[in-house]
Amino acid sequence: MSILIIDKPSGPSSFAVVKRVRSLLGKRREKIGHGGTLDPFASGVLPICTGEATKVMPFLLDADKAYEAVVRFGVETDTLDRTGHVVAERPVAGLCQAAVAAELARFRGAITQVPPMYSALKREGRPLYAYARQGQIVERPARKVVVHELELVDFAAPDRACLRLRCSKGTYVRSLAADLGRSLGVGAHLLELRRTAAGPFRLDQAITLEDLAWRVAEHRPLPVLSPLAALAHLPAVKVDEEQARGLGHGQRMEWSGFSRGRELAGPVCAVLDGPGGPALVAVVAQGSEGEVRILRGFAPRA
Repeated sequence: MSILIIDKPSGPSSFAVVKRVRSLLGKRREKIGHGGTLDPFASGVLPICTGEATKVMPFLLDADKAYEAVVRFGVETDTLDRTGHVVAERPVAGLCQAAVAAELARFRGAITQVPPMYSALKREGRPLYAYARQGQIVERPARKVVVHELELVDFAAPDRACLRLRCSKGTYVRSLAADLGRSLGVGAHLLELRRTAAGPFRLDQAITLEDLAWRVAEHRPLPVLSPLAALAHLPAVKVDEEQARGLGHGQRMEWSGFSRGRELAGPVCAVLDGPGGPALVAVVAQGSEGEVRILRGFAPRA
């Protein structure tokens, strides 16, 4: 079980990247998936999990993400990004760096967003983009997200801004760009998007598909990471061999004894120290009756 961090190129879907990695690694019968979808036009950090490591994917999806984004003002599209059709244009005369920087303050912290119609969110079993492609607009309730950091990196007059942000799961950068444009009175869409971090994974840990293909062809070692590394953003509790066996067999364990008085609720990594270094035993949380509830269990390291 292992994790590869791929620097996804602009163009293919996240699913297509997973398919390519599966082919290169020869893992046709092994579970494989990614830790957070990127739109086809977007690039950057895409964690690919194989085997037992696929069990950590839900926790990667819940983790914060970081991006660099280029916003074009004065033009709105139906998809809120450069891949869509233009639906409105407005003059941007007078728009300046100071105005954009000042307006960003409204989008920091806890905000609400209406998910875009061109998204994979489902309504009555169908993704929203299926309705959008048929010209239908369905009601989407606003959702709360958190933008932890948002800064203006550069303003290229008259109509482009480069932003850097870190945000919670479920944040649509396309929606943020469009909302920023509306707030400034000129409209906008997302021109470029690059994910620079997903949970604990950063762009400097990523390899391209071309590099992966070369390493496989030349039988070079791959920069694989462990499931424990994927969960570095979660608190960890060390367990002994007896506790590890108990968790592996689903035996009841009191949370107070497991947490050793630490103020934890979950998710928490149960980690066993061994000759080969720390090994992930399970991801757990506190149950309703004060017991350890196993969210994901992992096979013992060979």
